[in-house]
Amino acid sequence: MFVDRVRVNLRAGNGGAGVVSFVRARGKPKGKPTGGNGGPGGSVHLKADPSVATLLRYQRNPHHAAGHGTHGQGDLRHGRGGEDLTLSVPLGTVVYDAQGTMIADLVEDGQTVEAVKGGRGGRGNAAFVNPSNRAPAVAEQGEYGRAEWFTLEMKLLADAALIGFPNAGKSTFISKVSAAKPKIADYPFTTLEPNLGVVSFDGREFVLADIPGLIEGAAAGKGLGHEFLRHVERARVLVILLDPSPAQEKTPSEQLAILTREIREYSPELASRPSLVLLNKADLGELETTPT
Repeated sequence: MFVDRVRVNLRAGNGGAGVVSFVRARGKPKGKPTGGNGGPGGSVHLKADPSVATLLRYQRNPHHAAGHGTHGQGDLRHGRGGEDLTLSVPLGTVVYDAQGTMIADLVEDGQTVEAVKGGRGGRGNAAFVNPSNRAPAVAEQGEYGRAEWFTLEMKLLADAALIGFPNAGKSTFISKVSAAKPKIADYPFTTLEPNLGVVSFDGREFVLADIPGLIEGAAAGKGLGHEFLRHVERARVLVILLDPSPAQEKTPSEQLAILTREIREYSPELASRPSLVLLNKADLGELETTPT
C-alpha cells in the first residue's frame, strides 16, 4: 500500500531525577554531599532513508517514544541517559508540526532532524555545593520529555512528472521508456498511486513520475489526482500527455486548457515551470493533433 501522508505522535524520554546523598567524613559533621545527577531523556529524530518507500508503518503505528533517563545515585553516580530513537522516513518527506509549520524537508540520504528533545536530567545535591552551603539537602526532579503530534508528508523526488486525464496512456508511456511496471488496464483511474521510472537517454538518466489521472476540479479536490498533486511539486519539468481518442469526452485542446488551469490553481509557481506537451496514441489515425 502506498501511503504518503500520516500523523504521528512522537514522545521524548523523561529525564531522571537527581538524588540527595551524604557520606560521613572527618571534619564534615553533616557529611559530604555525594548525590549524583539524573540522566537526560532520549530524543526522537527523523532520518531520510532511500530504502524506505512509503509511510505505511507510521499509519499502522503512529505512536513512538524514546527511552527515559535513569535516576542518579549516591557516591556521585550519575543516571544513564535515555536511548535516542531514530525513525527512518522516505526521501522527500516534509515534516510539519501541530500548527502546520514546516520544520524540515528531508531530501538527502541521511539528512536528519530532531523532532522532540529529551527532558533534562535533574541535579543531585552534590551539584549544589557552594561556599555558603557546604551540605545542601536538595535535588532536582528530571524534566518531562515533550510529546508532540507531527504530520509527515511525502513528495516524490522526480526530474519530470507525467500529467494527464485518466486513461490517457501515462502508465503505458512510462512502462515503455523505463523499467517501471505499473498496472495497465482499459478503464479510467487504473493508476491509484504514483509510479517512478528511471529513463536512460543519450548516456544520461533522469527520474520520471507517473501521477494518477487529473480531472476538471482536481485542484478543488475532485477525482484521485488531487491527492497526488504534491508529488509534482519537486519536478523540474511537467510532461502533459494528451489523449485524442474517442475514450475522452474532451478534445486535446480542451484537455490541455483544463490541465494547465488545474495546475495553476493548485500552485502558480508550479505552473510557471518548463513543460512539454505530448499527443499520445498517434496510431489512432485522423484525429485532432494540434492542441491550442
